[in-house]
Amino acid sequence: MSPFQVPSVDIGPYVTGGTPQQRAAVARQTDIACREVGFIQILGHGVDPATARGLAGALDDLFGLPLETKRRWVRPPAENRGYTPPRSESLALSAGVQSETRMKDFFEAYNVGSSCSDHPGTDLIATHYAENTWPDVPGFRERVNAWRAEAGRVARTMTRVFEDALGLPTGFFDELAGHPIEVLRMNNYALPGGLRVQVDDDLIGMGEHTDYGIVTVLWADQVKGLQVLHGGQWHDVSPADGALLINLGDLTTRLTNEQWLSTLHRVKPPIVDGTIRRRRSAAYFFDGDAGAVVGPLPAFVDDAHPALYSDVTVDEHIRAKLAGSRAGVLNRGAAREAGRVLSAGS
Repeated sequence: MSPFQVPSVDIGPYVTGGTPQQRAAVARQTDIACREVGFIQILGHGVDPATARGLAGALDDLFGLPLETKRRWVRPPAENRGYTPPRSESLALSAGVQSETRMKDFFEAYNVGSSCSDHPGTDLIATHYAENTWPDVPGFRERVNAWRAEAGRVARTMTRVFEDALGLPTGFFDELAGHPIEVLRMNNYALPGGLRVQVDDDLIGMGEHTDYGIVTVLWADQVKGLQVLHGGQWHDVSPADGALLINLGDLTTRLTNEQWLSTLHRVKPPIVDGTIRRRRSAAYFFDGDAGAVVGPLPAFVDDAHPALYSDVTVDEHIRAKLAGSRAGVLNRGAAREAGRVLSAGS
């Protein structure tokens, strides 16, 4: 059996104006990757490497601050903004899986996203579009916003690819995401570098979960830790030089009635030869309009494939997920995701 690999797709024809034949080839490759894995490694995305270096530097500057300084920027859990200290979330709860009585995911994070002020004159559910807290770190906001703009462009490009791959009308995702819930979560796996540890099941970087929305654009360094579930087993994933990782979210799974499946993933401690290595990532979540209603599309439902989900608003879906990960409330609406977690190997 050949070793597991995340499929690679060069999306350049959608970025630089390729021919219809070239775009069709990209759509076919994407469809295969989404049906078989749900994670894609993309090249040809057009993001300037300098923008990625700026993001990495911003993460280093922020997460290098003392913990008590960073705690000044903690926000209420429902707002999904600001600083998240280590061991204050449990991602498995968002997938409907009861964890231990204490939360144990050891990552720290900082979240920014689209706000009500970004969409003037629009009636929005304010919780999902909370204003950002920007830390007092020189150049942080500028570097992060440069990355957000590029990640948003890549996410929109991927929805164009998805439309072609799924045979959906051009502009379908524009209707679903005219003013999307959009969050950039910057992560640092926050145990001291160089620490020697005995690895056991109690040490979790980020618990197993699916992403919540339409599509996620992930920048990560190449330190081991990220794992995806495929074929009932967990497999290590690291991006190739210059590549971005793309994974499907639950809303796309609902739309396609599980023909495309949001992939369960987790982060194990980034340990090499018994020593914890520093690991960073930044996930851009493109989640659709809060008021949009999402359920299986008629094209993916028939006698052989009955609807697996009821319609839900993006607001209801995201709130239940965040209540799990950030507020410790088991997501009882995630039975199908929980079943996948519980059937997985260790």
